[in-house]
Amino acid sequence: MIPGSFAYHRPKSAQEAVTLLSQLGDEARPLAGGHSLIPMMKLRLAKPTHLVDLGRIGDLKFIKDEGGVIAIGAMTTQHELIASDRVSKAIPILREAALMIADPQVRYQGTLGGNVANGDPGNDMPALMQCLDATYHLLGKGGERKVKARDFYQGAYFTSLEPGEILTAVRIPVPAAGHGYAYEKLKRKVGDYATAAAAVLITMQGGTCKSASIGLTNLSETPLYAADAAAALVGSDLGTAALDKAVTSAEAQVAPASDGRGPAEYRRKMAGVMLRRAVLRALSRAS
Repeated sequence: MIPGSFAYHRPKSAQEAVTLLSQLGDEARPLAGGHSLIPMMKLRLAKPTHLVDLGRIGDLKFIKDEGGVIAIGAMTTQHELIASDRVSKAIPILREAALMIADPQVRYQGTLGGNVANGDPGNDMPALMQCLDATYHLLGKGGERKVKARDFYQGAYFTSLEPGEILTAVRIPVPAAGHGYAYEKLKRKVGDYATAAAAVLITMQGGTCKSASIGLTNLSETPLYAADAAAALVGSDLGTAALDKAVTSAEAQVAPASDGRGPAEYRRKMAGVMLRRAVLRALSRAS
């Protein structure tokens, strides 16, 4: 439970961090909140010889309203998301999901950027970012580029980040006024990863679903954007038939592993249960 030896670097700017990571190469890892990397180092599953700590970079910590978009710096903590009135009013599902991450000690230190960037399919924010159609801002030695959350995840712990790149910000379109939302998460105990979880956003008009978006957590090697399940809801009154169709679609898309949270078939069924609950709770909030 003791990490191997490493050199510690604490840059004061994002560009300095990128320069360090580029110079140090594959043996260097960026450090955000540390709740994923440090445990892996203690178990010797990760053995970086250089740690580049992003915690001193003030420019990576912010929450801004940019007129129809909420911009959030990568080093913004889960606690800061929960405490933000701007987030609560504009994107309430973000606060709801952040409250389900681990426990207060973790949320005070864990960051949005770290949660979405390391490619862990069990993290809560990646599927939510897909549901919200967020865009990630990435900075590397070649400059800045933007990648949609829906295009970012390639496999377990594999993402679109190039060597030497860091995620600097997340930009989220503000959902329509009167939208319904819910994040439903099944877990074995407080602080655990999801056995299955579903994020849902809907808009309603005259009793009919006009738009829907669905993200699924910890049910495949990557977070999932359930486009077909969402399409099954659009144009319906979100009655039993539409819900059944969406659940069937979601269950067909997921590919959970059998693990300590249950066998694969159980987790597949729980994906449908969480989706159904999330849609119904989102409907109760829609106006």
